[in-house]
Amino acid sequence: MENNFDLIVIGAGPGGYVAAIRAAQLGMKVACIDKRGPAGGTCLNVGCIPSKALLQSSELYEEAAHNFEKHGIKVSGLKVDLAAMMARKSKVVEDLTKGIEGLFKKNKVTYFKGHGIVMGKGEVAVKLNDGGNEGLKTKNILIATGSDVMPLPGVEIDEKRIVSSTGALELPEVPKQLIIIGGGVIGLEMGSVWRRLGSEVTVIEYLDRICPGMDLELAKAFQKTLEKQGIKFILGTKVTAAKISGKTVNITAEPAKGGEKQELKADYVLVAIGRRPYTEKLGLKESGVELDERGRIKVDGHFETNIKGIYAIGDVIQGPMLAHKAEEDGIAAVETMAGQAGHVDYNLVPGVVYTWPEVASVGKSEEDLKAAGVEYKAGKFPFLANSRARATGETDGFVKILADAKTDKVLGVHIIGPDAGTLIAEAVAVMEFGGAAEDIARTCHAHPTLNEAVKEAALAVDGRVIHI
Repeated sequence: MENNFDLIVIGAGPGGYVAAIRAAQLGMKVACIDKRGPAGGTCLNVGCIPSKALLQSSELYEEAAHNFEKHGIKVSGLKVDLAAMMARKSKVVEDLTKGIEGLFKKNKVTYFKGHGIVMGKGEVAVKLNDGGNEGLKTKNILIATGSDVMPLPGVEIDEKRIVSSTGALELPEVPKQLIIIGGGVIGLEMGSVWRRLGSEVTVIEYLDRICPGMDLELAKAFQKTLEKQGIKFILGTKVTAAKISGKTVNITAEPAKGGEKQELKADYVLVAIGRRPYTEKLGLKESGVELDERGRIKVDGHFETNIKGIYAIGDVIQGPMLAHKAEEDGIAAVETMAGQAGHVDYNLVPGVVYTWPEVASVGKSEEDLKAAGVEYKAGKFPFLANSRARATGETDGFVKILADAKTDKVLGVHIIGPDAGTLIAEAVAVMEFGGAAEDIARTCHAHPTLNEAVKEAALAVDGRVIHI
């Protein structure tokens, strides 16, 4: 009976480990399996957390190099100790992964470090990292294996000169020239890190805009801000080849709509064109689990696949590929297994880009609403007119609120500015309760705070903004 469980979770990333802990809280006997070893998945080990650690370090360097003097603080002899910066990043990751394993012990979740394979309904085999195999039985299986780097034809990643987001977190030196293929969140965050530390950064994007899916006005403002910081953009362009020659990477690119080729050079290249669900080598096909045309696992409204007792969450199913979305999926799935109600509204999953200024959105963009024929009102307020932003010197950006023209219900909120990722939480909460712009406008916000910009944007929806 030792290897009999109520639930086996394959994957210990944000979705998997949270689901395992919640299931244990609900009284289930739970096992969690992950082949990486350290818990936390891509997000904690080679994604969200280490990148945010480096973003913070590089922001501090940027402040010291360019902004301290404005505050009457003089610094001399400033230099980057990249080894120390990387060591700090690794320590943050190590502490958090150990923390998750501590939570597993606290909640009596059995953790297997190895490769989990679904052998059929109620059966999972584990190829242990230390050697040997374990055969497990269970009432339910939850697939939470996350996603992997999307490859680019003609460009072979060696994680030395041509790197994925994983390699970009471990560069041994500050690149003189860094080319980023892909103008999405991952590329722009990593580009910001290395640009601040002294790299000449060029972003090549296939589309004629950055951050597809982001509200277009926000994306344009975002690009202008990054250009002002020194990042160069080549849009509407596809990379067809990348060849390493010594310490140089030679890039061949051409217009996406056809045209003459161009050659570019850099000492490092980051491939960041997106991610794909990790659903291979899990025994899913052999077990009869259905996938869609994009390799995602098909699930019903309760996260259950076509095979009863096998569930899936996070990046391996539809919806935004975000850690917090995976967490909500995991909790909803196991609560449903326990006979409770579980649901996640993917329209209300906030997205954040952790550059500086930050960019955050939730709900519909103006393009979404126009395409759907929805009549709406827009209210905007710039951080330049916010007293706290003026006091801190962080005045780039704005808050934009989109509300239904008839009911005033908030349909979308888009922020570019300081701490946008924190400010968006108020909008998500209001939208979760079906609130109106008027609800935000009539809520007392502390002064002086950045949050007042959200209130002013809500006032602007009704044409009664105060401070501009």
